[in-house]
Amino acid sequence: MTTHGHGHGHGHGHGEPAPLGTAAATVVVTILGIIAAAVAVGAVMLWPSTEQIQTKLPLSGDVVTESGTVTAHEFGSCGSVSAGTAFTGNPVPPETDAYQCERSIVDIESGEDEGMRTLLEIIPNPGQPSLHVGDDIRMLRQPDINGTIQYSFEDYSRGLPLALITLAFAAVVIAIARWRGLRALIGIVVAFAVLVVFMLPALLDGKPAIPVALVGGSIILYAVLYLAHGVSLRTSSALLGTLASMMLAAVLSYGAIGLTKLTGLSEEQNTDVQAYIGTVSITGLLLAGFIIGSLGVLNDVTITQASSAFELAELDPNANRRNIFASAMRVGRDHIASTVYTLVLAYAGGALPLLLLFSVSGRPIQDVLTSDAVATEITRSAVGGIALALSVPLTTGIAVLLARPLGSAPTTPARRGGRHSR
Repeated sequence: MTTHGHGHGHGHGHGEPAPLGTAAATVVVTILGIIAAAVAVGAVMLWPSTEQIQTKLPLSGDVVTESGTVTAHEFGSCGSVSAGTAFTGNPVPPETDAYQCERSIVDIESGEDEGMRTLLEIIPNPGQPSLHVGDDIRMLRQPDINGTIQYSFEDYSRGLPLALITLAFAAVVIAIARWRGLRALIGIVVAFAVLVVFMLPALLDGKPAIPVALVGGSIILYAVLYLAHGVSLRTSSALLGTLASMMLAAVLSYGAIGLTKLTGLSEEQNTDVQAYIGTVSITGLLLAGFIIGSLGVLNDVTITQASSAFELAELDPNANRRNIFASAMRVGRDHIASTVYTLVLAYAGGALPLLLLFSVSGRPIQDVLTSDAVATEITRSAVGGIALALSVPLTTGIAVLLARPLGSAPTTPARRGGRHSR
C-alpha cells in the first residue's frame, strides 16, 4: 500500500479508509485464515453420513400430499360415502341429515388420481379451515385401515403468494441497496443452503450440537459478511468480532441451559422430535437454536461498529485511538439500547399465544415466568443480549486497531505561532 508523504502526511481517497499499517492487518487476516481452515476441517469431520436415518413419524411411509383446487363449497348434510375418496362426476349424497358441516368439492391436480375429484367434509370448529371456491390447497393422501386411498385437508397452498412476497422483498432491497443488496440476498441463499445441506442433516445424524452450530454459523458469517459488504479490512474486523461474539454466545448458552435446566420439551415440535427421531438431542437442538438465533443481531451490531470506527478515523486523521474508540462506543451504546429491547420484543412477540394461555390459566406469575416455555425465551433473550452488549467493545477495539494501528501516530497539521494547548 502506498502512503503519500505530502499534505498532512496521510493519503486516502474519498470514501476510502484511513491509511493502515500492515502489522494489525496481517494479524487479523492471519487469524481469520486460521479460523477458516479450522471451520473447513470441522465441516469435514462433522459432515453427515449418507445413511438414511430411520424415524418413527406417524405420517411417514405411504403418506404423500397432493395439490387441489376447491371448485364447489356449501354448508349442508354430511356423511357421504364419497368423502375423502377419488371420484368422477358428483359425490354420493349423504343417507341421513345427522349433522351439518362444510362440504367442499376439490379437483385433484397431482398424483395418481389427477383429473379426478374428492369431497372434503369439515365440521366448523376453532382451528379448522374454512374453505372457499378457488382456494388452492394441499391434501394428505393415505390409505385407511382397509387399504382404500383417502384424501384429507393438510394445508393451504402458498407457493404463488410466497413467491410474490419474496420477489417484492428482493426488488425493494435491490432497488435501494443495488449491488450490495443483491449480494446480501445471495448471502441469505447461502445461509439457508448451509442450514439445509449441512446443519440439519448433521444434527439429524447425531453430531454434537455446539460444534455443528459453530461450524455452520461460521460458514454463514464468512459468506454473508463478505458478500454483502465486500472483502476489506473493515468487513474483516466486523467478521472477527462476530465470530468471537458467537463463541461467547455458545459458552453462555451452554452455561445458561445447564444452570436453568431447560429441557425444551414445552414446545410441541421438540417433543415430536424426541418421540420420532431418536438420534437428535433436544438440549443440543436448543443450544444450536440459541447460537444460530444470535447471529443476525450480532452481525447487525458488529458491522455498524466497524463502519463507525473506520469512518471516524477517516473523518478526523488527527484523532487518536482512544478518541476513536470513545466516539464509536457512544454510537454502540445507542445501538445496544435499541437492539436489546428489539431482541426481547421479538421473542415476546413470538411467544404471544403462549403468554395469552398463561394469562388465563390463573397460575401465579412466578410459576409462569419459571416455566420451561417462558424461561426458555427469557434465557434466549438474556444470552443474546449479553453477547450483543459484549460484541460492541470487542468489535470496536478490533476495528480501531485496524483503522488506527499501533505504532501509527495521528498526523498533526503545522501550527503557526508556536505550541498551544486546548
